Amino acid sequence: MTRIVSLLPSSTEIICALGCGDRLVGRSHECDYPPGVADLPACTAPKFDPDGTSYQVDQRVKAILQEAASVYRVDADLLDELAPDWLVTQSQCEVCAVSLADVEEAAGQLVRSQPAILSLQPNALADVWGDIKRVAVALEVTERGRALVAQLRQRLDQIAARTCAIGHRPRIACIEWFEPLMAAGNWIPELVEIAGGQPLFATAGTHSPWLAWDALVEAQPDGIVLMPCGFDMPRSGRELPALTRHPLWSRLPAVQQGQVFLTDGNQFFNRPGPRLVESAEILAEILHPQQFRGTHEHQGWKRWES
Repeated sequence: MTRIVSLLPSSTEIICALGCGDRLVGRSHECDYPPGVADLPACTAPKFDPDGTSYQVDQRVKAILQEAASVYRVDADLLDELAPDWLVTQSQCEVCAVSLADVEEAAGQLVRSQPAILSLQPNALADVWGDIKRVAVALEVTERGRALVAQLRQRLDQIAARTCAIGHRPRIACIEWFEPLMAAGNWIPELVEIAGGQPLFATAGTHSPWLAWDALVEAQPDGIVLMPCGFDMPRSGRELPALTRHPLWSRLPAVQQGQVFLTDGNQFFNRPGPRLVESAEILAEILHPQQFRGTHEHQGWKRWES
């Protein structure tokens, strides 16, 4: 049986959704879904302390990137021991997972099984669907890949069909990092539109942009959805003072009207895999609660209360 090491959480989810989870022999340190994958040996580790405030994490990451191409290290000895046939990684973001260059070096020079490398680079929803199909082809389950993509797209189409009939489309600011402030880009603007909103600040298919507080206030968003990269809801809640203590926070209409929402960015919005559909469902519940039941409330999102 083909032996696979997945070096990012979204590819692990894709592999399992394709019915190939039993082929996984290793994972990244962040892979934790579906249940059971955390029992696999972790082949990567961060070069920085991931604990601390969003500002502290940002400063540590920037300091490392001044000297290295990646903020994560690969355990080449463990990879050699696991003897994979495939290594699945990414080249979309040097902060999201181990760098492609580090993986290529380990695979080419230090891993005796000489695994093939499949590098994913999702920037928009179409890229995510394409990556699922590429993984399916590599693992020789092509038809499963096509069926999975068709199913995921159908679920999104059903959400979009329901929101098209809603006249009000609130203007939404999706925040991917607290300090410094960053808007959520890539596939997030598409999800907002599918869920019946108007995305602010970012363009579909482009990287998440830094955001000035003055620009946020000037835009006067109807709603703010917080989805910090790598943060679950409890950690986002602990980090909220980075926003609420800012003198411009109280001037935002979304704050004044109670339209600020915490989400589990780590499990949903930040992972370009099958659960982006659940991410769209979360947004639809937030933006149009009368039309969509809150089935993900408290698990994937909750309203911020000052």
